[in-house]
Amino acid sequence: MILGFTLLMGLLMLGGAGSIVRLLFPAVATVAAFYLYLRFPILYLGFTWWIWFLTPWVRRYVDYRLGVYDDQPLILLTPFLVTFICAFTFLRYFPRVYRSDGLPFVLVIMAVTYSFLVGMVLNAPITAVRAFLDWMTPVLFGFHLYANWRDYPDYRQNTYRVFLWGVLLMGSYGIYQYMIAPEWDNFWIIGTELITFGRPEPLEIRVFSTMNSPGPFATTIMAGLLLIFNDKGGLRFPAVGVGYLSFMLSLVRTAWLGWIVAFPALILSLRQKFQIRLFATILLVLLIVVPLTVTEPFASVISERVDTLVNIRRDQSLQDRTAIYERNLEIAFSNALGMGSGGIYYITPEGKPEKVVFDSAVLDMFFTLGWVGAIPYLGGMLLLIYTLLQSTGSPDPFVSSAIAIVIGVVAQFGFGSAMLGASGLILWSFIGLGMAARRYYWQLRNEQE
Repeated sequence: MILGFTLLMGLLMLGGAGSIVRLLFPAVATVAAFYLYLRFPILYLGFTWWIWFLTPWVRRYVDYRLGVYDDQPLILLTPFLVTFICAFTFLRYFPRVYRSDGLPFVLVIMAVTYSFLVGMVLNAPITAVRAFLDWMTPVLFGFHLYANWRDYPDYRQNTYRVFLWGVLLMGSYGIYQYMIAPEWDNFWIIGTELITFGRPEPLEIRVFSTMNSPGPFATTIMAGLLLIFNDKGGLRFPAVGVGYLSFMLSLVRTAWLGWIVAFPALILSLRQKFQIRLFATILLVLLIVVPLTVTEPFASVISERVDTLVNIRRDQSLQDRTAIYERNLEIAFSNALGMGSGGIYYITPEGKPEKVVFDSAVLDMFFTLGWVGAIPYLGGMLLLIYTLLQSTGSPDPFVSSAIAIVIGVVAQFGFGSAMLGASGLILWSFIGLGMAARRYYWQLRNEQE
């Protein structure tokens, strides 16, 4: 099924049938995912990750071959459709899971559903549905992983393998993107008219690799780099080399800060024997990564960006974010019911709608979900993270990596809505996997006793 899907889409793309790919890609991917979900759940997990990794690149290549920038691409719905299949898992396990550690997931899902109902009343239906998918699909995927805790060892192995190859592939393409500036990526940057992606020229692009923007790419690579530290295979060294270089070339300081917070958490949550192995790995990684980042054409662009982390006065972006945060603080907390999914406007005292953008996950939660939805959403998330932190020192190093990844994503909440879309998928997936590990080992101990 996977091979057939890949060959079909590849032949159509190379054959110039981009208009057909725009329609078939989401439809065939969803059918393939549903088949895998029913028959081969482990392969469904890997297939879903790769759909998230590669779909934005497929969209860009199709647009380039057709010569038309699609500002409402149907292809980009594919990851959400493939992941939303996990709603069947929630319907199946809900009667049993609400009495266990899974209750916080139920609170979060109920809060997002409430927001969707409000959004359908207050906002355009299409906008509300699109935003609902951004909020809901990561939570459903995390719940799916938790609910299937009996298969945790297989899910763990599959996740290791997917992220190892994902970091290797996306990291390599990210360096190629920076050095060469492929025509399909240039075509897309020009079409978006967004200066935040850099200029469509070699050595001028902010790397986003096969994903849709530098932010989600950097968060995904951050998770992969933290995860494969504990891998034993020799392939992790080239993966780490290209991964860290492309991670730095994304110039996403929020993700850098997330890694800076997450890495000490990883070390502290590991048992001593794993810490020794980790330090040995770090030394080898430094020998690979440092020479790459201090040589041109990479050194100047990376060092200039790093300097803004050290010298806050030069960081205009941080000052702008601070001003936005102060201005929008009252707006976000003033509506008890929230503006619902897709809400991007608020009503001024003069009665006029005004567009608002939040560079903060917490403000976005309260503006979209209102107090009614934000309290169960935040409460459920914090309960899950608190429970996950109880697994610190687990004999399974994967659990330590999951805890570190969750901390690294949460650390980005002050600078953007990292609980949505691809970044949200990273957050909720590793919450789900960490909770699944906790339940699996608890059951294993009980059986042994």
